[in-house]
Amino acid sequence: MGDAAAPDAFVPETGRLDLGDPDFPDQASERYAALRAACPVHRALITDSMRGSVPAPFRDRPLWAVTGYDATVAALVDDRLSVDPRTGLSAEELAAMPGGDDPETRVLLRNLLALDPPEHTRLRKLIQPSFTARAVAAWAPRIQHIADRLLDAAEAESGARGQAAPDRELELVSAYAYPLPIAVIFELLGIPESDRSRVHGWTEELLRSGFQPEDGMAAGMRAFVAYSRELVAAKSAAPGEDLLTHLVQAAQDGDSLDQDELVAMIFLLILAGHITTVNLIASAAYALLTHPAQRAALAADPALVDGAVEETLRCWGPAEFASERYALEDLELGGVDVRRGELVLPILAAADRDPARFDDPDRFDITRPDARRHLAFGKGVHACLGAPLARLEGRIAVGTLFRRCPDLRLAVAPEEVRQRVVPLRGIPALPLTY
Repeated sequence: MGDAAAPDAFVPETGRLDLGDPDFPDQASERYAALRAACPVHRALITDSMRGSVPAPFRDRPLWAVTGYDATVAALVDDRLSVDPRTGLSAEELAAMPGGDDPETRVLLRNLLALDPPEHTRLRKLIQPSFTARAVAAWAPRIQHIADRLLDAAEAESGARGQAAPDRELELVSAYAYPLPIAVIFELLGIPESDRSRVHGWTEELLRSGFQPEDGMAAGMRAFVAYSRELVAAKSAAPGEDLLTHLVQAAQDGDSLDQDELVAMIFLLILAGHITTVNLIASAAYALLTHPAQRAALAADPALVDGAVEETLRCWGPAEFASERYALEDLELGGVDVRRGELVLPILAAADRDPARFDDPDRFDITRPDARRHLAFGKGVHACLGAPLARLEGRIAVGTLFRRCPDLRLAVAPEEVRQRVVPLRGIPALPLTY
């Protein structure tokens, strides 16, 4: 999120949506509602506070912000809207893309989030068997072990500081919500313990840089790619029981993933596959701690943890927006005309609070029967491949936290807990006591 002086990210013709406003995260639902009520699709401008998350060649093109549920679904499933940022670009424009002039880092653009069918269809067919609900369920015992180990460590650290129950302190994000998903991903990929600190450092640098080459991202990307190639070669020579080995060995109809595609998948899993789950865990904890009736319902019936995860995804999904779409031809969307080459930005957070789809959408209710109809994981061919893993991690992390710490409470006033929405919605820090 930008500072107070940041310029508007959106200045629609029918309203104002300023992502640079420090108060925006707390007011997002109301601002989306006003825009959605006027029109589910808005003509918008890309200005400085949004430019960093939009590929350079597209920063001066028209953009359409989609806020209605039905219009968002339509945008997510329309094959006339491309997710590939290379669509229709000249050689000069391609060079302006992150890593665009570096053949080594350009392989990272071959990940599922940035490819259209048929290339996307081919890759997903090869990768999907490793991410079914049944395949992911096999990792539940290991995820549970990691969750317990982290809470054990947090409790031991509090004890070492001389804090006696019930006055232990827990900064949830740094001690639990953040290390849990990254540990899971590293173990899934079979990254050796001796390499994890180094890989973690590269990924942290990429996240801090905002993926902008001018911020020194290129060197980190090259190091990441080089290491990933070594890891793929190691798994090919000495297969293990990890996910990366399964991907190396994946084959369908005589086809398999090449080294570049495996490198791109490692990149996607580490960067996109862990930070979203961090935000899910922290947001679910905050939601339950600030809604006593819902927390009491979970305590009375631990099976409601599924509903708590789904309702958190609906109300505070980690991805505020889906990836930008690029119009391959003129089309109509939500009653407006979108021209070839223009950008469409589906705002998932707005769609998931559309009263036309969800009754009393601003109410957090872990017993909501249709919460799972949210769009937090997208829709259509680009629906999140890792959704079963994120759901499993969320259920285990949240269920374990509130089972082991039944008297958990915020260490600060609720209004002091700050959220961010750009590029992902999350809580940077959540101080708790128990």
